[in-house]
Amino acid sequence: MNDFMPLRGIDYIQFMVSNAKQATYFYRQMFGFDLVAYAGLETGVRHQASYVLKQNDVRFVLTAAYKADHPLADFVSKHGDGVRDVAFSVDDVEYAYREATARGARSAMEPTVLEDSNGVIHMAAIHTYGEVIHTFINRDQYRGVFLPGFREQYEPGNNIGLMEVDHIVGNVELGGMEKWVKFYEDVLGFKELIHFSDDDISTEYSALMSKVVQNGGGRIKLPINEPADGKRKSQIEEYLDYNTGPGVQHIALRTDDVIETVRKLHSNGMKFTYVPETYYEDLPERVGLIEEDMEAIGKLGILVDRDDEGYLLQIFTKTAQDRPTLFYEIIQRKGSRGFGKGNFKALFEAIEREQALRGNL
Repeated sequence: MNDFMPLRGIDYIQFMVSNAKQATYFYRQMFGFDLVAYAGLETGVRHQASYVLKQNDVRFVLTAAYKADHPLADFVSKHGDGVRDVAFSVDDVEYAYREATARGARSAMEPTVLEDSNGVIHMAAIHTYGEVIHTFINRDQYRGVFLPGFREQYEPGNNIGLMEVDHIVGNVELGGMEKWVKFYEDVLGFKELIHFSDDDISTEYSALMSKVVQNGGGRIKLPINEPADGKRKSQIEEYLDYNTGPGVQHIALRTDDVIETVRKLHSNGMKFTYVPETYYEDLPERVGLIEEDMEAIGKLGILVDRDDEGYLLQIFTKTAQDRPTLFYEIIQRKGSRGFGKGNFKALFEAIEREQALRGNL
């Protein structure tokens, strides 16, 4: 089928934060990112400070407003530190913007050309769920480190083996999942990849529903969650409460060696959701033979799931800020293209234990 929206992949993820300098220190020390670029007062940018972090094909941009009259100054007050922009690399920005808006997308920024001595960059943006936007960007004619207004500021980090963004999960309001799945299908040409019902993702106390959409090239995968009826408040309801509406719940980062990556994260001080030892008692029977050391997997709390195409290994951090909102997944794929369906019960029971400690279950 003709892909009317040929997206190359994820160019960057931008976070709005209260203090970009301190957030940069956290992400560099915890995840081992290289600092590669900076924009702020010293580079002639008067309204915000931004730091660009990179590790292989993962690029994060951390941005903080200088003053309360910044157009996005209330983002952090309302949502806390969180994802504002998931940017897509495209061949033709004007075409992508024109197609998206003609198909129902709400404009966030009309096609714009940014230029300096390093060349030109084409950008435009549309709104999606909550206050998240998608920027279309083409940097084929640009030789600079990131964007005009940024200068190179290279400070290497301790690489932990993060290779690329595997998927980005959004939480939306009750009844919103189908709406946003249709948005991605109609506006950006995504296809529904997997559908998880409340029977698939449920515990004794709570449940959620989820659908995964994927772009035509298969490079961008976006699961979308909504709450489902349960005895108590679900993790999605807790997120929506503290995020004050829909937003990005977690970012899955792919590694080629999850054991080594997680060991480094533990050494750096990262906290992960706790999985009881009983999870590992029947793991060999459930997933069969795997190449990794079962003892190391159990010691580190890594989850394993198998499907018809292979298996995957995954682990989930605790929230990365005070609000119980954004967290991270570290994932290694050994053939599997799934999302760990066999781990859902163990994972969500682990998340509920964290909710109970916060008094929100």
